[in-house]
Amino acid sequence: MTDAMTRRAHELAAAGRLPAFVYDLPALDAHAAAVRAALGDVELHYAVKANPDPELLRVLARHVDGFEVSSGGELAHVRALFPGMPIALGGPGKTDAELTSDVYRLHVESPGELERLLASGCDADILLRVNLDIPIRGASLAMGGGATPFGMDPAGVAECVARLAGQDRVRLRGVHAHLASGLHAQQLLDLAAAVLEYARGLGLSEINLGGGMAVSYAEPDALFDWAAYGEGLAELRREGEVLRVEPGRSLTVYCGRYATQVIDVKRVHGRLFAIVAGGTHHIRTPATKGHDQPVVPGEAGELITIVGQLCTPKDQLSADVPIALKPGDVVELAMAGAYAWNISHHDFLMHRHPVFSYLGK
Repeated sequence: MTDAMTRRAHELAAAGRLPAFVYDLPALDAHAAAVRAALGDVELHYAVKANPDPELLRVLARHVDGFEVSSGGELAHVRALFPGMPIALGGPGKTDAELTSDVYRLHVESPGELERLLASGCDADILLRVNLDIPIRGASLAMGGGATPFGMDPAGVAECVARLAGQDRVRLRGVHAHLASGLHAQQLLDLAAAVLEYARGLGLSEINLGGGMAVSYAEPDALFDWAAYGEGLAELRREGEVLRVEPGRSLTVYCGRYATQVIDVKRVHGRLFAIVAGGTHHIRTPATKGHDQPVVPGEAGELITIVGQLCTPKDQLSADVPIALKPGDVVELAMAGAYAWNISHHDFLMHRHPVFSYLGK
């Protein structure tokens, strides 16, 4: 049976409106509600960097306690949509204007950032971003666990704590620790235990554990175990502690597809290629992560590699897909709801931008 997203993709093709991103808003609503329920008393912020699409944000706003942004641009975008929503501002390279933004929580990355904030004379509620020297195994990206540009080692944190003494304009509320991405529930719980022990040693009870929940493009049905994660955090949390997480990709990735159309099919040195409209200037994810974007199954056929229109061999979307394709066929790439359009080099070769279509709107 053809699903609603595929029907929409074919409707857009008939109207000459591909390539397009198709978002299933009811599916996102159901997924976000399930995550919210699994986390219990743990606060949930959405990391806007994963996908700042306003329609997705409107759905997520029903379920999250706030939004996490990483720039003044994201801050202005979210504030215009949700004037009263709590916003946390992070990022390793804040300008003076960003440091002095009026936000619910400011994630301070370094003693230098703190000095600039104190010199501004502004009031702020802050979390110190910590980078603990602890083992991080199995991560797709590591932002902590050693020498990286992100956060502070314990010596940097101690310097900040000392500098905050004797004044009350900048108030230390707790710590922030986004140490890695691509981890499963138990791996994240192991990191959470280490971060909580460290925060308790500082006498702090507000702990933002970041995001980093695993998403598998090779196994789209292998979802992060939110129930186990929520139960584990409930066991780790002590009375009076506020725990917060800020997932991004793992909330929105499944609600989106990138739909396009085959322009040409050809064989080169024995290998079969389908050239489709659009490409990695619309959905840079496979080039960035070095993976094959999942393709919605169709009629079985000879292995074929799906590539875009760009003049670069890096414009490859998915290799050796067992699907029959001919010019004019619609191709749908799944798991396109995060780090797709918003991280892509939109104007390379100046192809037209994609259409955005929403189920449930």
